[in-house]
Amino acid sequence: MRYHSFSILFFLVLTAFTGMAQTRELPNTTVSLQNMEAFRPVAENWQLTGDVYYDLKKAGKGKIEQGTGVLVNDPSDKNKDNLLTKMEHGDIELELDFMMDKGSNAGIYLQGRYEVQLFDSWGVQNPTSADCGGIYERWDESRPDGRKGFEGHAPAVNVSKAPGLWQHYKIVFRAPRFNGQGQKTENAVFVQVIHNGVTIHENVEVTGPTRAAAFQDEQPLGPLMIQGDHGAVAIRNISYKSFGTEPVTLTGLTLKAYEGEAKDLAALNNLTPVREMDIRALAHQGSGTKDQFGGRINGTIHIPTTGEYLFNLKLNWIPEDNNYPERPNGAGELTIGGKKVITIDGEHGDASAMVQLEAGEHPIELSYLKNFGYWYAQSNDFTLTVEGAGVARTALNTPLRAVDPVGAIMVLADTRPVMLRSFIEHNGAKRTHTISVGEPGKANYTVDLGTGDFLQFWRGNFMETTPMWHGRGESQLGVPMGSVIELAGKPSLAFLADGSAAWPDSNAAYNYLGYEVDKSGRPAFKYNLGKASVREEFEVSEEGRKLVHTLTVVPGQEQGEMWCRVAEGSEIKELPNGLYAINDKEYLIELPRRAKPVIRNTGQNRKELLLPVKAKNGSAEVAYNIVW
Repeated sequence: MRYHSFSILFFLVLTAFTGMAQTRELPNTTVSLQNMEAFRPVAENWQLTGDVYYDLKKAGKGKIEQGTGVLVNDPSDKNKDNLLTKMEHGDIELELDFMMDKGSNAGIYLQGRYEVQLFDSWGVQNPTSADCGGIYERWDESRPDGRKGFEGHAPAVNVSKAPGLWQHYKIVFRAPRFNGQGQKTENAVFVQVIHNGVTIHENVEVTGPTRAAAFQDEQPLGPLMIQGDHGAVAIRNISYKSFGTEPVTLTGLTLKAYEGEAKDLAALNNLTPVREMDIRALAHQGSGTKDQFGGRINGTIHIPTTGEYLFNLKLNWIPEDNNYPERPNGAGELTIGGKKVITIDGEHGDASAMVQLEAGEHPIELSYLKNFGYWYAQSNDFTLTVEGAGVARTALNTPLRAVDPVGAIMVLADTRPVMLRSFIEHNGAKRTHTISVGEPGKANYTVDLGTGDFLQFWRGNFMETTPMWHGRGESQLGVPMGSVIELAGKPSLAFLADGSAAWPDSNAAYNYLGYEVDKSGRPAFKYNLGKASVREEFEVSEEGRKLVHTLTVVPGQEQGEMWCRVAEGSEIKELPNGLYAINDKEYLIELPRRAKPVIRNTGQNRKELLLPVKAKNGSAEVAYNIVW
């Protein structure tokens, strides 16, 4: 077998992380929206703007701001062309942001042939293939009435936001395959469609172009198309990775398995292997010891195309316990062609390297040393991935230790509110005294009972509890199953000496008093802030479209004025319809008509939206709606 030489383009070992290590990935290719050069000539319904406003209450009232970066479709009877890119793709990983006008309809067509719906599906409880995120149906006029449309696929859950808010798609698409005679051998597949952070499709096969496609044939390549003949839509941040069809593969793998204490990888040279064997995949096979084991795997890696490849080696982490902080489980080293590419020293747990490789076969060696097995190895003990030069990010190994498969353990709120006490991962930290509430309208939220902080809200299904209830339930985490919007995690109420005083990170005067549950199963939280008593309630309205947050206060004799912090973000902007857009139109705040809010800068490019809490007849009430 002939091996090719290679050179290291540059070498990078990631620095230590305070928590779980993070895997580095290659950046996407960006479609420029500074001009229209990336697109084929189109009618005047398409234009570039700096920003766009759609009113969630009234269709056709869109407004634009001059500039570039946002692609807007405003169709008319005269101008209503679809928009096609000059770029043509096969396999692709596509990402983009989109915003819908009220009642609007559009679509994203992969290769100009296979549509993922863009639709104003805000609040729809039982989505179909015609709703946002649906893979649209195929169409055959020769079929009987009522059956002309076929093979449509509804999203697994509707996580659509309100008109006028930015939404996000990530679409992983596998193009159809053809033989040397041009005959199709495999259908196109939507490998994954992620809407607002939630996976709504996996491995959906489409047998041919969907309805209203630009082309009725099927080809290895085709342009991206955005539908322009239906309704108003805005698009921004289009980016992609385009892939070939040949993968990186490993062959001829052999394993030397070691057991016994070894302080570093070099110490493996002083140990006698307990097993030497051929293996079919990167996987450890020793005698079953739980602790102190390692291995050295040799083989050949096949590189399909000359170019730059990013390799990432990641160890699993040992959770924090009473005696030790969270830490990586062992060490590892990767060599290609006899040259060291990646080293993990047992402190960092994750390292990457970009390597220039020629097409062909190269010898590869992976050495690893593990401190612990047992329940620490509930996922891959190590993961080796590669991407680049037209190859999608691919895991080259299987788990070192077999884990019994388990289905997700879920808690749903189908007919009435449901409450769940758990730990929650919030802004990278674990909150241990939280309660989450799921509503039948698929609008859910979490409150920290230990601090009184309103932590997050989300649209979609309620909670996955597998990390709590399967096995030893080590992490005790409840995992939201929808599209989560995390808040800053600070008190909703505080006493301020004056209007310029900084909002506190916590309330020392907070004293939790428990909660009451009404007949519907919905809780009301009670606590004191100093001598003031507070009752805090949440209610979902309009089929899950709004979360109503109400705080009723009976004040004491406190120092300073009481304020309610309604929102915090990088941007807070009052819209023409009187609502307030938070974080570049991530969500909206609707205030009572007579409310007099204060928007103030807090430094570091952050803003706060505050409401004064003023008592009348012995009590005060602050209420606002979260719309998303």
